[in-house]
Amino acid sequence: MPLYKEQGIVLRSIKLGEADKIVTILTQGSGKIRAVAKGIRKTTSRFGGRLEPFTHVSLLIYQGRNLDTVTQADILTPFRVVRGRFDLIAAGETMLESVDKVAEEHERNVKLFMLLLNGLRTLEDEPRDAAAVAESFLLKLLSLSGFHPSLSACAVCGDPAPLTWFAAGQGGAVCGQDADPDAGRVSPDALAWLDAMQRVDLYGAGDMTPPAELRREARAMLYGFTEYYFERRMRSFGLLARQPSPVLADDPEAVPEVVPTS
Repeated sequence: MPLYKEQGIVLRSIKLGEADKIVTILTQGSGKIRAVAKGIRKTTSRFGGRLEPFTHVSLLIYQGRNLDTVTQADILTPFRVVRGRFDLIAAGETMLESVDKVAEEHERNVKLFMLLLNGLRTLEDEPRDAAAVAESFLLKLLSLSGFHPSLSACAVCGDPAPLTWFAAGQGGAVCGQDADPDAGRVSPDALAWLDAMQRVDLYGAGDMTPPAELRREARAMLYGFTEYYFERRMRSFGLLARQPSPVLADDPEAVPEVVPTS
């Protein structure tokens, strides 16, 4: 049908001509779509701020040959809290950008849509460590996209012995016998941390702030692995990495206990 209804989350927008925008939206039923919002940049626009990034919207869309056209948009969830705090913006931008990289146009992916919606809802509840939520989100997105990193056993031989090497091109952690020349040394604690972040739910991740040195090492692995499999640089990673970590309430060297989700 030329005219269809959808709900979606706005990922980004770019200017088109003098008054229009092309809006990229991850929808629940139609995958990622790119649609024109005509006249949205005019002060009299009927869309107002309804098609800004982070916004969860209900849409009426006209299907076109190359680009669709948004004819109506109503806000379901504005995520105002996320857009009002810099650490939440940084975490949310990482979610939006990474989803934009993996989502296919007009390919339905309800699991991906729900992961993003749950991620933004978690940020809206103002977690103690928003960056940890975003990094846990990345690990779940990698797994959902078929790029699950091996973190608790050698990616080549499956040996669960203590691992001290990591290579994105080999699929994650590797033992000394199978490590390629370009594999990097890593600590078992950093691997265990990433494995825990992969298993915990997003709400739990927000309470898991690691020691600063451990976080830097884990981030280097996670960001490098993600960019390797996405085959592009991630603009949002620099912003996310610059966010200060919350101070641990107890021993700063203690890693919080992780209760994996079922």
